[in-house]
Amino acid sequence: MNQSDYRQAIVEYIRLNAKPPDKLSHQPRLYELARNLAENQDYDDDVLFAGAWMHDLGVFIGHRPENPLALANWDNVAYAVKEAPKILIQLGFPQAKLPQVLEIIRTHLPSVTPTSFEGTLLRDADILEQLGATGILRIVSKIGRDTRFVVFADAIEVLRKSMLELPPEIRLAPAQRLAEGRVKVMRDFLTAAEAEVGEG
Repeated sequence: MNQSDYRQAIVEYIRLNAKPPDKLSHQPRLYELARNLAENQDYDDDVLFAGAWMHDLGVFIGHRPENPLALANWDNVAYAVKEAPKILIQLGFPQAKLPQVLEIIRTHLPSVTPTSFEGTLLRDADILEQLGATGILRIVSKIGRDTRFVVFADAIEVLRKSMLELPPEIRLAPAQRLAEGRVKVMRDFLTAAEAEVGEG
């Protein structure tokens, strides 16, 4: 199977499994953002592609627990690391590259240190996805359908925390530059939201 075939197979698999449907847009956006952060430095694009498309497998409905108690303790990264290999092999992805893919999935959270350039690309891009207008939309869309976000104030609190805590975690200079504008968008939004919504 050639590269275009297994890449298309991965995209189709995620398209079928990304539920709710708004979960799907994150993957292609994340991949393109991560690629742009590389700024002509060498990296394995296959590894980055597979990691970007498979990293959130454990957050999709049908893959994560439905029970709220089980969901609260769910390790979606461990699930993705466990399930991704067999899925990728079935889809024709090169088996020799699986360890690198699993490693960048394992290290994509801000709390974990990446061990490769591909991992740093994915992690910084994923942090950027939690900032700016994109970060706002991703959190606000969860109000009322996610047990963590019952009222507006729940979303405002998470957005404020992201704005303050995530930018210092970014490692790459291009990502740091992009973060500046995204932080300003969030700061302006939060100022307006707090003035208009209050404790809502």
